[in-house]
Amino acid sequence: MLIILIGSVFAYIYYLKEKKEQLDAIKRGFCPKCHQKSIELTDQRSGGCSGPKILSFECMECGYANSFSVQGGGGCGI
Repeated sequence: MLIILIGSVFAYIYYLKEKKEQLDAIKRGFCPKCHQKSIELTDQRSGGCSGPKILSFECMECGYANSFSVQGGGGCGI
């Protein structure tokens, strides 16, 4: 049982690392799959004043699509 738990933790850590690398590539303007400059923001949703933003991106060349949850720097100003 301990081996399964440790394996699950490592798999989740690897998943988060891959998502971060994909988001970093998108922030540089490149598709993480085909490495072309054809990635576009298709949707942006906010979780409220202090909640995370959900950003959805899609590549117009290869069809790659993914969504990322990022902490929003904005807020509900007074």
